[in-house]
Amino acid sequence: MGAMTSDTVEQIRAGYTFDSPTLELGVVLDGDTPVKDAPVGIPLSMLNRHGLIAGATGTGKTVTLQVLAEQLSRAGVPVFASDIKGDLSGVGAAGAPSEKLNRRLEAAGQEWTAAANPCEFYTLGDSGLGTPLRATVTSFGPILLAKVLELNDTQESVLSLVFHYADTAGLALLDLADLREVLTFLTSEEGKEDLAGIGGASSATVGVILRKISELSAQGGDVFFGEPEFDTADLLRVDERGAGIVSVLELQKLSQSPALFSTFLMWLLADLFQDLPEVGDADKPALVFFFDEAHLLFADASKAFLQSVTQTVRLIRSKGVGIFFVTQTPGDVPDDVLAQLGSRIQHQLRAHTPNDAKALRATVQTFPKSDFDLEELLTTLGIGEAVVTVMDPDGAPTPVAPTRMRAPESRIGPMSEDEVRAAVTASPQFAKYGEAVDRESAREILTARLEKGAQASEEEARSAESARVDFPEEPARRRESQRREPGPKQDEENIFSQVVRSSAFKQFTRTAAREIARGLFGTSRRRRR
Repeated sequence: MGAMTSDTVEQIRAGYTFDSPTLELGVVLDGDTPVKDAPVGIPLSMLNRHGLIAGATGTGKTVTLQVLAEQLSRAGVPVFASDIKGDLSGVGAAGAPSEKLNRRLEAAGQEWTAAANPCEFYTLGDSGLGTPLRATVTSFGPILLAKVLELNDTQESVLSLVFHYADTAGLALLDLADLREVLTFLTSEEGKEDLAGIGGASSATVGVILRKISELSAQGGDVFFGEPEFDTADLLRVDERGAGIVSVLELQKLSQSPALFSTFLMWLLADLFQDLPEVGDADKPALVFFFDEAHLLFADASKAFLQSVTQTVRLIRSKGVGIFFVTQTPGDVPDDVLAQLGSRIQHQLRAHTPNDAKALRATVQTFPKSDFDLEELLTTLGIGEAVVTVMDPDGAPTPVAPTRMRAPESRIGPMSEDEVRAAVTASPQFAKYGEAVDRESAREILTARLEKGAQASEEEARSAESARVDFPEEPARRRESQRREPGPKQDEENIFSQVVRSSAFKQFTRTAAREIARGLFGTSRRRRR
């Protein structure tokens, strides 16, 4: 990129001059030269208007995320960030000065002090070093779970019916074993009447769902789904100095089940949306959520799932939650979601193939009009440089600004395993969530019901056999007479048997069992705040 005119530099400087608290992104980049007195930033109050951090692999997206996270923390705003590659944990340790860093700081005129940030480290289930995070199958819901299981629309509809049945029957779906047991029961001889009562499903469809559940279980779902369920209120904490806690979710060991962790992040947002009060346009957000490798969320998503994501992104802004999607190109994010992202930080893109060139042109079209040749600019940016436009306090886009991004004051790169493990074991969160709990739920209830039914059948068979051998020497005429002339006790037993076998009695016992189960094991997650 050639040098800018002084008018262009001044226009950008004016466009990023705000009267409200601002997070510093960096300074204007004029050709190869940082302009020290032309800072580029984003108003703190606009973080809940969402944003996009994009760029090719190795261009600095994670460091940009780190720069935003540490400044949000110091402003008293909690942060949640997924750590796909395992190099974000350094936000919890102080950075180290170096000759290379000093040259960068001097060129950009950045004042720098090494500083760590208060952090919590989490992992899904027991897949990593962090405090285990779990969710129950019931609270996850059929739409999100269908995305994880990669079900088609028909299979998703059947799963929704099963969830409805479990809720109505008071069967708590806490883990995958509970869901598997309910599906097995509904397709059994004992449960086929209940299955017909909720609309029915083919055995082939149920078989596919059961196979998908087994696959997910093998990929780590069996240790993720369960209790104690994570309380999303724990993401909203600040430390004793008022700094926002940075919650880092370790995910690099879950490469076999990308749909699970990407969908879990949407579960977090949906849960926050349910619990948080409406705040409108606040001076600062209640939480900022960084969604790394965002393309995994939308891959092979059903229409219902995409609608759910779009609605959550649209509405959660009023709850004071900001969302930043981190991915390679804007094309990884559906148009309906992309249209709601007020801020863009675009690192270098590469155009080595026809598909790369197409993605580059599509990316240029997502930016406001400017005097720059963005196709050329985006392919010539260096590491740690980006093209920026954000939403100003009046809701208008700021000028497109080539930017030398700010250097983080925390460590670039991961903390050691020993450092992370020490931080985790010292945290009260580990005491709260570290140990799995297995209370009575759908699996135990249905297993007991099936065992009781099998036992009753065996007793009935034994009684019938006993009746046949009671009087083997007795003449057939006498046995026939006894059948024709039953005594009072036998009359009572026959009447009782008829009542027990009647459909009315079966319906009564089934209804009573459901009401008792509902009272003991509510299937809807209670509001915790």
